[in-house]
Amino acid sequence: MANYIHWVNHGYWNQNSFLKIFYCLGGNNPLTVNLSSSHEFTTIIESLKLLSNQDVLKSQKRFGVTGREMLGISIYDLRKMAKGKKNHTLALDLWETGIHEARMLAAMMDDPAQVTLAQMEAWVVDFDSWDICDVVTDELFIHAPNMLAVIPRWVVREEEFVKRAAFAMIAAIVVHRKDVSDDIIKTYFLLIEAAADDNRNFVKKAVNWALRNIGKWKPSLRSDAIACAKHLLIQESSSARWIAKDALKEFINKFGGNDEI
Repeated sequence: MANYIHWVNHGYWNQNSFLKIFYCLGGNNPLTVNLSSSHEFTTIIESLKLLSNQDVLKSQKRFGVTGREMLGISIYDLRKMAKGKKNHTLALDLWETGIHEARMLAAMMDDPAQVTLAQMEAWVVDFDSWDICDVVTDELFIHAPNMLAVIPRWVVREEEFVKRAAFAMIAAIVVHRKDVSDDIIKTYFLLIEAAADDNRNFVKKAVNWALRNIGKWKPSLRSDAIACAKHLLIQESSSARWIAKDALKEFINKFGGNDEI
C-alpha cells in the first residue's frame, strides 16, 4: 500500500493503476498484494532523477524518442542499474510511474517467467515510443511463457506501437528464441504481407525489420523471405515496395548478387 501512497504524493498516479496491477498480478486484490518496499522503489526513482541529463534528452528527441515524462538517461546507464537484478513486483511498480526511463528499467528488471498475457496486454497499450516498444519486446516479452499468443492479436490492432510490437517481437524471436520452430516462423510471412501496406513509419519499419531478420537469421527460410520480398515488390502500396527493396538490398549485400537472389 505504501507505494500507492507514494505514487499519489509524487504525481505518478493514474486512474487505471489499480486495475492494471489487479490484472498483471493474476487477479489478486491490489490492496493486499505484497509490493516491493517503498524504500527500494523510492531509491530507484531518486537515482533516475539524479542521472537526468538534458544533453542526452535532446539527443534522444533527435532520434524520434518520445514519452510522457522523459529524464534523459542513456541506455548504458539504465543497463548498469538493472544488471543482475530481477524483481517482478518492483518492475510493475516502476512501470506504473509512467516515467520513460523507469519503464525501460522495468523491462530490464522484470522476471519473464512471471509475465502474464494480461500484463503484456496492459503494458503494450502504454507504449508511446519506439524505444520503449523495442526494449520491452526484445528483453522481456519474447521470453514470457505465452509470448507467441499475442503476435496474431497485435498485428491487426490499429494502435501504431501495438502493431509495431508484434513485428518487433518477430524480429527478436528469430534472433534470440532458437526454440521457436521454422514452421511457426514461416506463418509470419502472411502477417508481413498483410501489414506491408501500412505506411505509418514505425509500423512499416518493424515489418521490414521482421522480414530482414528472418532472411538473415534463418538460413532454412531465406528463400521464403526472398520470395516474400519479391511478392511485395510488385504491390501497388509504396510502403510494401519500400519494405521489399530495403530487404532485398540487404539480402544481396550479405548473401550474393542479383543472379543468386
